[in-house]
Amino acid sequence: MLLSEIFLKLGEDDFGAFVRAVSMGKLRTYQMYKSFQVSARLGKLNTETLRKAVPRFWTRLSEGDDDFARDLAQVILLSHLDLIGAVLEFLEIPNTNGFFAKDLDASKYLTPGWQQRVYEKFHGAFPGPALLLYINHLAWELDKTAAYFAKPGA
Repeated sequence: MLLSEIFLKLGEDDFGAFVRAVSMGKLRTYQMYKSFQVSARLGKLNTETLRKAVPRFWTRLSEGDDDFARDLAQVILLSHLDLIGAVLEFLEIPNTNGFFAKDLDASKYLTPGWQQRVYEKFHGAFPGPALLLYINHLAWELDKTAAYFAKPGA
């Protein structure tokens, strides 16, 4: 599954909310401000330009721009490091403050049904759209065989 497809399946409303919640401070702290500004094709990067760029971002995702989707997912997930840390700890995936080794073999941690277990454990504790984004992002990153995970009953 492409990362751009994950955003599209979550829907335009949740996507807009994600973009509006991006923290400029965290972008600077994690040294992603300039690189995201370039990736987003924005002359100026602030909350207002991000808000106005949501329709253009959605179009890029609809066109399958997966490089942009990857950059955007990283930026959005920075605002949810508490969720990321909690999920990784629950799954017992070795990490440092929500970051794991890029060459990690996660097969022993992502056993069958892991997505459902994570959803059941954390729905209600974290915003639903952010939880679904992270479950699917983690699958995209570490469990290439996993299908898109939707909210049960959806």
